[in-house]
Amino acid sequence: MSAAAFFRHGKKIVAIGRNYAEHVKELNNALPQEPFFFLKPTTSYISNEGYVEIPRGVIAHHEVELGLVIGKRGRDIAQKDAEGHIAGYALAVDMTARNMQDAVKKKGLPWSAAKGFDTFTPVGSFIDKSLVSDPHKLALSLKIDGTTKQDGTTADMIFKIPRIIEHISSIMTLEEGDLVLTGTPSGVGPLSPGETVECELLDTVSGKQLSSLKFYAVERQGGYHFTGS
Repeated sequence: MSAAAFFRHGKKIVAIGRNYAEHVKELNNALPQEPFFFLKPTTSYISNEGYVEIPRGVIAHHEVELGLVIGKRGRDIAQKDAEGHIAGYALAVDMTARNMQDAVKKKGLPWSAAKGFDTFTPVGSFIDKSLVSDPHKLALSLKIDGTTKQDGTTADMIFKIPRIIEHISSIMTLEEGDLVLTGTPSGVGPLSPGETVECELLDTVSGKQLSSLKFYAVERQGGYHFTGS
């Protein structure tokens, strides 16, 4: 399987939380002492020009992120070997049902559902790692209807990519086609039906655009209805 086909064939999405200090502050969370992650189902993928379906009663927040596409299976991967397991990158958005997440967190319950709705992981095309000189020198931005909401750089990651790969693979095997989301900069906020999202990934050294991603928010017809309980 080609890693470029991760969207169709990858087995899991591993998402790092709280990896940008300013984002941690804006949600009033504590800074993590080690990488913290959660899982999202691959059924949540949508591609460029797709539609994010927002369930009834849900306040959906956008979180733009750099994704790592795994190209080589590995377990207990040392930081010095991490790059050899990465095939490339992808621009992605981790959508979150924020009010639903807040409600279950208060009860001490898992929040997989708040992250795992169908269409809640818009993702751009595969970027071969040969095109990226330094993944820690990339700019991430997200606009809603032309207004910039998120504008950050991967240089601000708390835990760098080798540490992320080391940590995840010490717990679960990473497999070819898996996508690792590396966290989001500050500026997360609500996305409403009828709005259009445009994201961009830039190389801050060369100024070259590496990827763009556009999608549309609509109200989900049927399915789950969050009532706040």
